[in-house]
Amino acid sequence: MIDPRTLRAILRAVIAGLCLAASVPPWGWWPLAFLGIAMWDRLLRNAKPRARMLRSIVFAAAWFTPSMLWMVDLTAPGYVIAILVFSLYVGVAGLAVPGRASSTWVRWLALPAAFTLAEAARCTFPFGGVPLATTAMGQASAPLGQIARVLCAVGVTFTVAVIGVALSAAWERRHVVAAAALAGVIALWLAAIVAPTGHDIRTINAAVVQGGGPQGTRASETDPRDVFDRHVEATSLVTKPVDLVVWPENVVAVDSLLTTARENAELSALAKKLNTTLVAGITEDLDSSSFANASIVYLPDGSTGERYDKVRRVPFGEYVPLRWLIESVAGSNTGIPVREARAGTEPAIVRTPAGDLAIAISWEIFFTNRGRDGVLQGGQILLNPTNGSSYWLTQVQTQQVASSQLRAIETGRWVLQAAPTGFSAIVNPSGDVVERTSISEQAVLQQDVMLRSGDTIATAIGPMPIIWLSGILLALSWWFATNQFQVIRSRLKPRQA
Repeated sequence: MIDPRTLRAILRAVIAGLCLAASVPPWGWWPLAFLGIAMWDRLLRNAKPRARMLRSIVFAAAWFTPSMLWMVDLTAPGYVIAILVFSLYVGVAGLAVPGRASSTWVRWLALPAAFTLAEAARCTFPFGGVPLATTAMGQASAPLGQIARVLCAVGVTFTVAVIGVALSAAWERRHVVAAAALAGVIALWLAAIVAPTGHDIRTINAAVVQGGGPQGTRASETDPRDVFDRHVEATSLVTKPVDLVVWPENVVAVDSLLTTARENAELSALAKKLNTTLVAGITEDLDSSSFANASIVYLPDGSTGERYDKVRRVPFGEYVPLRWLIESVAGSNTGIPVREARAGTEPAIVRTPAGDLAIAISWEIFFTNRGRDGVLQGGQILLNPTNGSSYWLTQVQTQQVASSQLRAIETGRWVLQAAPTGFSAIVNPSGDVVERTSISEQAVLQQDVMLRSGDTIATAIGPMPIIWLSGILLALSWWFATNQFQVIRSRLKPRQA
């Protein structure tokens, strides 16, 4: 029979995790993230190592189970495995926070660091990471999201944990500690508000095209020509003059090289008709085992410009890690993709008459360094052509908009997100969603946006400084905890006669 105290602790861990889940899109009740972290800290207080790890795993499972529910429709076994693996990361973070023998302030020093390292780890390993349902996403529309301008999204995660610690300290009536932590966050937030954001170069008129259509469909269930035609039809809603037209990811799907397909000539004619720069998302078959996922530029005179091939691919969607092992165990009829996307190798930017365009295709927008790469190459605006039409619910789509907001804040660039069935959005450099479509709607978002140059602090330094700081703080907390333990043991040791 489970001890009542253990049962109460598990219930509190579930509530804490649900608070964190409710803070991220599509719910977005961002203040609950602070409460969730504070409750997690209370659970770690005076707990033995095994209890710290177990409570942290339960806390994380309650966080990820609802916020990553979309995965059930994609791969039910993968959903369970993802929750187990990501919960284990947080479990290790809870174990890494010094326990009963250390002072409370040592725990409060370690917790934000351990939590940040756990978030950074799951955004990196395995298979390149899965940065969905992150703490930072929940703050993208909140005041704390502006900290991404100086410390990237991972810095937002760190400060959420610091506020959680401040709440926990206030609960213990350690008002000086709580006030100091909050003062530090406010100082950092003020620094982010006045930090460099880049500067405007010139205005262009841009149009984001969403062809519309049913949500929750697979490529195998859809005629690619229907998708193409819907986007041609939607483009007729574009008002001239227009400098830039952005189409979503892979709405031009051909079973050969694009240059031999009739869609190539049609796109050229469309760009010439509008006298604009058209950026279209294409997939083309390269051979029997591979395909390309790219964004290609059509120039105002109808000729073809530069292209960008997606670098960071979706694991088990666009490539299969450990394919040899999976097929040797389960056979070839596993439901995994037969063909894989060939990863691009070029910088995430295309040069066009409309400006130098940084590009993060779909999945890439969830990663700080993909948007940062294009801006460091001279990108004056950031495009995010994407395709979320196959996903169940709207969790991925809302979290993607939040990621576009974070990338806009980090880079100081306008972000144009184009999706075939939603959500398409225009986001300004402050992270505000200026316009957004509805799901399945055929629509064009068109307005004046600014080409910008200059680096933010986040663009200049990237995410590693806050990760290194977290590692240092965690190491210091253990050094302090070890010294305290030795002092306590020496005091308890019987004196020699």
